[in-house]
Amino acid sequence: MFARLSPADRAAFKSGMRDYSPTLMAMFSWGLVTGVAMSKSVLTVPQALGMSLLVYAGSAQLAILPLLAAKLPIWTVLLTAAMVNTRFVIFSAGLAPHFSYLPFWRRAMLGYFNGDVIYLLFQKKAFAKGYVPGKEAYFWGMSVVSWVFWQVSSIAGILLASAIPDNWGLALAGTLALVPLIVTAVMNRSTLAAAAAAGVVALIAIDLPYRLALPLAVFAAIGAGSIADVVAERADLRRIRAARPVGRRTDLGKEP
Repeated sequence: MFARLSPADRAAFKSGMRDYSPTLMAMFSWGLVTGVAMSKSVLTVPQALGMSLLVYAGSAQLAILPLLAAKLPIWTVLLTAAMVNTRFVIFSAGLAPHFSYLPFWRRAMLGYFNGDVIYLLFQKKAFAKGYVPGKEAYFWGMSVVSWVFWQVSSIAGILLASAIPDNWGLALAGTLALVPLIVTAVMNRSTLAAAAAAGVVALIAIDLPYRLALPLAVFAAIGAGSIADVVAERADLRRIRAARPVGRRTDLGKEP
């Protein structure tokens, strides 16, 4: 299949793999933690393997495990997973202008394989909207390597959970590995305002049920970033008006 791609697509696919490679250790750590958590929960091994392959959303998987253990109603589990994954609505809206020309089934596949880091790195490339040679291949280069590493680490965690001590701190290691990537994404005042607002709201709302802190942080980030954009545009407009030369006034009624 790879050999059937055009030279531009093959180069873009490899570029996507290279750009994603610095995050692989963090991805492996998160997958391992998620696999261990599923194995030590109320799920059987086949159920845990099925969740890893079908759900493919570490944050949502970790969020619903305590709910399953407490035997809460299924609507509570689904609502919590939906709240955790609200951010993917924003990701999908951001990708829509780039892949709207594709048939539905291919867009659905892109949605399944999409992830936080993949979306961030894709947006940093600043592709033009619509069809661009190699753009989809670049996305798939990141997505394939991410999915493979996630499944390998998650399945390893499921099968080797009894051999992995709880005090290894793998979840913290995965988070710390992603911090430099998040910092590099803060490229202007708007993204800085969005990141700051999301962080503050997430900390304040951390004890809310159903993981509501996550969607609230997303909405706060959108609002703060939008306000920062408006303020910056108005400031630029004022500077342009202030720098515009004032034309000389002529008094037509004045005698020479």
